[in-house]
Amino acid sequence: MAAEKIATRSADYSQWYLDIVNRAGLAENSDVRGCMVIKPHGYAIWEKMQRALDRMFKDTGHVNAYFPLFIPKSFLAREEQMAEGFAKECAVVTHYRLKAVPGGGIEVDPAAKLEEELIVRPTSETIIWHTYKNWIQSYRDLPLLINQWANVVRWEMRPRLFLRTTEFLWQEGHTAHANQEEAEKETKRMVEVYRTFAEEWMAMPVIVGRKSEGQKFPGAVYTLCIEAMMQDRRALQAGTSHFLGQNFAKAFDVQFQSKEGKREYAWATSWGVSTRLVGGLIMTHSDDQGLVLPPRLAPLHAVIVPIFKTPEERVNVLEAANKLAASIRDLDLRSWLDYEPVSVKVDDREQYQPGYKFNEWELKGVPVRIEIGPKDLAKGACVLARRDLPGRESKEMGVPLEGAAKRVGELLKAMQADLFNRAKTFRDANLHEIDSYDDFKKRIEEPGGFYLAHWDGTRETEDRIANETKATIRCIPFDRAKEAGKCMVTGQPSAGRVVLAKAY
Repeated sequence: MAAEKIATRSADYSQWYLDIVNRAGLAENSDVRGCMVIKPHGYAIWEKMQRALDRMFKDTGHVNAYFPLFIPKSFLAREEQMAEGFAKECAVVTHYRLKAVPGGGIEVDPAAKLEEELIVRPTSETIIWHTYKNWIQSYRDLPLLINQWANVVRWEMRPRLFLRTTEFLWQEGHTAHANQEEAEKETKRMVEVYRTFAEEWMAMPVIVGRKSEGQKFPGAVYTLCIEAMMQDRRALQAGTSHFLGQNFAKAFDVQFQSKEGKREYAWATSWGVSTRLVGGLIMTHSDDQGLVLPPRLAPLHAVIVPIFKTPEERVNVLEAANKLAASIRDLDLRSWLDYEPVSVKVDDREQYQPGYKFNEWELKGVPVRIEIGPKDLAKGACVLARRDLPGRESKEMGVPLEGAAKRVGELLKAMQADLFNRAKTFRDANLHEIDSYDDFKKRIEEPGGFYLAHWDGTRETEDRIANETKATIRCIPFDRAKEAGKCMVTGQPSAGRVVLAKAY
């Protein structure tokens, strides 16, 4: 595995991505078209993401619950925008039993047709708000701050591992509030949680803003989002937070008695991120040698590769390696790593040469590699190598064994910061202001990137840009400058620039 070559980013970015996913042991296609098998290394990364996000949710007052996978079709129809937005992506259950066929095989039992067809959840607003009707009676029941970790199904025509699959894993928050101000505050708070996670854990810089009408979530009053730039200069929508107004409360008749004794409809939000974050992690940091992982989300932080030839050398080197591993596990980085110890492995497999091991762990993205051989041991030292730096630049020679554990901790923190700064420098270098639509149509093809352009705010212009260039309005940035101008397409007045890009 480790000796196989992967495609380069410059030659074939799409194949490079698939090679990383496959050969780093993250996921593979299943026998069900559009679905994936997440392998242990890939799932360990997702577990790290889950753990950090779950703590952030609970620190902001949310609790976890679980709701059904199946949704009665009539529920989806109650919210018109929701039904229209997801109609083409829904998987539908029509029967509840199979029967044997004479001569072998099975078929659907026509007598077992469901009275009402069931939708395999594409998202859970409808089933959750149907449930909330029984939970919310008074202002004392609010706010209701609930998150769900689950799988969802959206029938996907052009699947790509992690980025866009028919079934994927995610979390979806669904909150209910007594007034509009509180619900909008929650919407903004959660997009900020996503920004913090993306930048401080994933080391992935993002632009935070509001979606256009054409890009917002079906059923939302408005949608907030974080947008990240991948190394091919395309955008990845990495997280969304939706202000739903009273749309779902009215659709499912969720009313409560206010402090003043009046009957009022609840105000709602929903927000979510999914396993596409694993794809974003890959495409933000990895290189032509394989996966590069920010240390805070790496399942394995350091690997020690002992080098020896004789049985005596083996005993001495392994003793030193295991002693160093214990010191690394004792590093005081628990708060930084979400209260987990530093993870370190001594790779003492004898069936593989050290060079093979170096390549394997490089491909899997382990942040720090440690080499200890007899010559190092004689000097009371070891060699440290950072995964994010190239060739000889990555190595620190002659690091004293007594101080090696502390140095590993320093390298992990330095690598986390450097990965973010490198990705931000790349993003900023490919973020351009543009005023000419003709120039935009050329430059969005090559070299690509994020373009800040004036837009007249109409859906007609938004759709025209998408149809003619395949680029979309990614977001209306919160921090955009107050700058009146003219739409690059129509010449009509514009209140400010928006971010346009091609996206995954």
